[in-house]
Amino acid sequence: MCGIVGLVSSEPVNQQVYDALLLLQHRGQDSTGIATADGAMFHMHKVKGQVREAYRTRDMRSLLGTMGLGHVRYATRGDAANETEAQPFYVNAPYGIILVHNGNLTNTRELADQLYRDDRRHVNSSSDTEMLLNVLANELQKQIPGSALDTDQVFTAVSRVHDRVEGSYAVISMIAGHGLLAFRDPYGIRPLVLGKRRNASDTMDEWIVASESLVLESAGYELVRDVAPGEAIFIALDGAMTSKQCHAAPRLAPCSFEYVYLARPDSVMNGISVYEARLRMGDRLADTVSAHMPLGDVDVVMPIPDSSRPAAMQVAQKLGIEYREGFYKNRYVGRTFIMPGQAERKKSVKQKLNAMGSEFKGKNILIVDDSIVRGTTSKEIVEMAREAGANKVTFTSAAPPVRYPHVYGINMPSRLELIAHDRRIPEIGEVLGADHMIYQEVADLQSAITEGTDIAELDLSCFTGEYVTGTVSPEYLAWVERTQLS
Repeated sequence: MCGIVGLVSSEPVNQQVYDALLLLQHRGQDSTGIATADGAMFHMHKVKGQVREAYRTRDMRSLLGTMGLGHVRYATRGDAANETEAQPFYVNAPYGIILVHNGNLTNTRELADQLYRDDRRHVNSSSDTEMLLNVLANELQKQIPGSALDTDQVFTAVSRVHDRVEGSYAVISMIAGHGLLAFRDPYGIRPLVLGKRRNASDTMDEWIVASESLVLESAGYELVRDVAPGEAIFIALDGAMTSKQCHAAPRLAPCSFEYVYLARPDSVMNGISVYEARLRMGDRLADTVSAHMPLGDVDVVMPIPDSSRPAAMQVAQKLGIEYREGFYKNRYVGRTFIMPGQAERKKSVKQKLNAMGSEFKGKNILIVDDSIVRGTTSKEIVEMAREAGANKVTFTSAAPPVRYPHVYGINMPSRLELIAHDRRIPEIGEVLGADHMIYQEVADLQSAITEGTDIAELDLSCFTGEYVTGTVSPEYLAWVERTQLS
């Protein structure tokens, strides 16, 4: 999971890219990078850490130009501590290309061999983004007979990328002296939205592509639409936009975990309001709670702030139980799910949350969380509730049990890390120390997200073990686990 943004403007874009990355910070905290294009000249700055600490005044002044892109990184491949793994990545031919990527490629072993043996290209990191950039550059090079470049050549190159690359990818790239290219994998697993506004002098259209719609709204852009699965969009330096479907059989199957946890609630992706989807998750979870336990055993409903709050409000309202905020969140600690390493996550839980004793003492508490992945945070939260004086603790999840690795850009690579793997729900409750344990049903999650849309499919692979691309084998999953544990 990462956050990406790209802009073509009539004015310098450095501040616009920076502001967009601040809004996308929840999608990645390991590193960040900005690149701009001033004519045919690229300028780039990338560094470990978060956006506010990463860019000094001198850095921003060096980011010249009216076209730019940016990235916040949450490492799912490569080394989170290695600054050379930060995005964007650059190649000097053809023309010069800079690229950022949100997602995860699942055929990196094959790509590494092809790039070395067939394409004669050197990849200097373990990042699948650098592989993706080199595949795009190689395919674009093949399409160019002379020095000129047209959009048909660009779109043909993207089609070839789709043929070679497997997994999830939302991509934004800049081609020096020509324009900005954005495209999305044929399943639309990772989000990418397109926005437009007219510049102040009414002389050109300005464009933005980003992971989430809140970036567009904040900067005064109109949300035009989502980039379609398999589609490529090219925006020239003068603001002329061209698009083309570059895959023969695109199929929209967006990642369900975006709506459960990853995206901000004030975003709309694939035509679905994240906030409203989370409210519907709460409605359906309330039905499951009422079917599995006597409601007289619950005094109050509490969320784990922040992403579970909409679901918890709906659970309380539908069940007619008092809603209370018992956990205070320290907003200066990052999201524990995306902390690099189990020890770091565990240490950060009590730094991040504090239980207020007056809300717990002598009460039977129903806690609502958005999801439970490794169980580290959840176990600590149950212990905090008991230490604060709770009588009974019922722990509920607005998402189903996460039983399988997520290989499309979320850091759940090993079944051994997942608390729900090979455990029944009562056993999970015992591990967490809860009196009752209740999960959302898979069908209820799917209907909560897609209600009111024509979306027929979601990627639910971490809940069901069914991978939408059809190319994820048991051998691949075993290899991923071995590489993570080595």
